[in-house]
Amino acid sequence: MTTEPTVTLELDDIQHPVLRPRPSPYAGAYILLRIDDRRAGREGLRRLIPLLSSAADMPDPNQKGAAAVALSFQGLKALGVPADTLASFPAEFQQGMAARAEILGDTGESAPEHWESPLGSPEVHVAIFALAPDAAQLQPVLAEANDALRELPGVTPIWQQDTYLNQRERTSFGFKDGISHPDIEGSGNPITNPHEAPFKAGEFALGYPDETGDLPPMPRPEALGRNGTYVVIRKLQTRVAAFRQYVRAHAKSPEEEELLTAKFVGRWPSGAPLVLAPERDDPKLGADPTRNNAFLYAADDARGLKCPLGAHARRTYPRDANIVGVARNHRIIRRSTSYGPMLPDGVLEDDGVDRGIVYVSIGTHLDRQFEFVRTQWIIDGTFLGTPGVPDPLVGPHDKNGEFTIPQRPIRRRLTGLPQFVVTRGGEYCFIPGLRALRWVTDLDT
Repeated sequence: MTTEPTVTLELDDIQHPVLRPRPSPYAGAYILLRIDDRRAGREGLRRLIPLLSSAADMPDPNQKGAAAVALSFQGLKALGVPADTLASFPAEFQQGMAARAEILGDTGESAPEHWESPLGSPEVHVAIFALAPDAAQLQPVLAEANDALRELPGVTPIWQQDTYLNQRERTSFGFKDGISHPDIEGSGNPITNPHEAPFKAGEFALGYPDETGDLPPMPRPEALGRNGTYVVIRKLQTRVAAFRQYVRAHAKSPEEEELLTAKFVGRWPSGAPLVLAPERDDPKLGADPTRNNAFLYAADDARGLKCPLGAHARRTYPRDANIVGVARNHRIIRRSTSYGPMLPDGVLEDDGVDRGIVYVSIGTHLDRQFEFVRTQWIIDGTFLGTPGVPDPLVGPHDKNGEFTIPQRPIRRRLTGLPQFVVTRGGEYCFIPGLRALRWVTDLDT
């Protein structure tokens, strides 16, 4: 299913990583800055702007690095953005992620008091994202960013997290990463799922109609809001050994173990979706970007006999499945990446090394995109008809989680799931358009 675009995106103003795919493999880094002097902060942004590319540039992803800049609400205040403009941002952005921890299920071990400093604190003002095909090509990008901030005593780097996607293209849990991105009207990106219409651009860039047919709320003035979007950043520690132990304890053979892990995720380790490969992994399918996302649920697996209704991938985007609500209103762009060394294959004991995912998602509606997916689809489960049953892989558990796998003649119900993912910090940020960044640098408050 394809349609002609009804809008023309101002690609030359949208920051490149918002719409364009990443190289594979890649090396990356997230750098957080604190601004103690607004004029120095504006000068820092002015120096960083020439390092940023737009979505119109479409450089060969295998030939150069890319960078993007985002600002937290506290960062906008630190830069001297006027009070009336600050008040025009949505409430959840103004409050920040730490203040919304209870809503997001970040309690217990995942509560803000246990977060890695300075994540979630008022000191997080500017986020720089840098990416390149490998570590050697990343270094010049980081060097340029450091040079841009040199001799600016009012701008201080306070945190850096190195990330990557390795040659195997796997997450710490062992599954192919970087697939299942939404097709976006007017983006010019290749279509990955011909079975559904491209999403309206306003779901991911401000100033264009969204899936409701309206313009999403935009901060004022338009010079700041247009072509911007919001980004969710969360550092998630993954307990890989605990996941492997649980699966091993509930499988009777290596083959059943592999199938059970796939049932948790909704895909095989290669990335092949269970809907299209229900019996065994199909690495060729998983590696084919024209096929590994080209499927629906209601049309191909309404009862979940291939891909369980509660599997992670199905919960986070149910596609055409018969659920409570409209799935298309809650689609996000996922730009997550891995950090820390991988636990070697076959190892079941925790080695004490910090590893996991820097979860990143992009959308113009923090409330009905990321927060809805997190609270209603990952944590609650009412939309599936299973209220109070969280996502088996990333949901909050305390050895009381459960997971149902439909199968004939009798469904299988797993219980006693421990928590496999722990939140270590995060923040909501705003990714301005390139012209909006210049608007900020030109402030005289």
